[in-house]
Amino acid sequence: MSTAFFLPHPDHPGRYTPTESTVGPWSPHHQHGGPPIALLAQAMCEHPSATPMDLGRLTVEFLGPVPLDECEVSVRVLRPGKRVELLQGQYSVGGKPVLTAQAWRLQREPGVCPSIPDPFVPPPLPEHETQRFFLGGEPFPYGRSLEWRFAQGGFDRLGPASVWARLRIPLMEGRETLGAAGLLTLLDSANGVSCELDFSQWSFVPVDLTLNLHRQPVGPWFGMEARTVVNEGGIGTVSTTVFDQAGPVGRSLHTLFVRPKA
Repeated sequence: MSTAFFLPHPDHPGRYTPTESTVGPWSPHHQHGGPPIALLAQAMCEHPSATPMDLGRLTVEFLGPVPLDECEVSVRVLRPGKRVELLQGQYSVGGKPVLTAQAWRLQREPGVCPSIPDPFVPPPLPEHETQRFFLGGEPFPYGRSLEWRFAQGGFDRLGPASVWARLRIPLMEGRETLGAAGLLTLLDSANGVSCELDFSQWSFVPVDLTLNLHRQPVGPWFGMEARTVVNEGGIGTVSTTVFDQAGPVGRSLHTLFVRPKA
């Protein structure tokens, strides 16, 4: 296992080298979507602002597989504002964008309005780690770089699932991983933990991810309650409630491209 998912370039801020720990189940030459999404999200959360801002919504588009090559992450302001602002982020490899994102950041002002809590109750954190991986698949570096504890379902079972997970390594070497980035490191696996089709016979690849937060997540443990729906035309969705040890933090949605494996 690597020391981190990404190694920052010592002389070029915004440039990173992904490690083997980012490799997903689809190809040894491509990353799992979680780490690069998290890297992009952390850069957007850390982008300077005039007042304290929290991430309210992040939408990421996959423009293709994410190579296991040096990358560059950039962020710019699309819509500036003292209370509400819209950011655009890009994850590029060799000058070509492979992920793009937009994020709304909202001014944080404690006590400004009454709290209306989400009634969702997260499952208790199981005592033991889940060791088994996907039906018909072998363990892969990204999967081993997180500790998974299933409260419902499992990698070796089809259907809806509730799972807790935490990162075994930081997102970036020598840098603190923000709570939203930690959550997003595992959130792109919602389609895997709640898969409804045999992994050895089907591919069900996300083309996007949208996360809405009413509260900023706090680690080290993050959770997902995920459910997958697929139609006969090969299009699916994954809807997920996300939470931490203090309770629910928001909802996410994936769009899936589903096809039989050749």
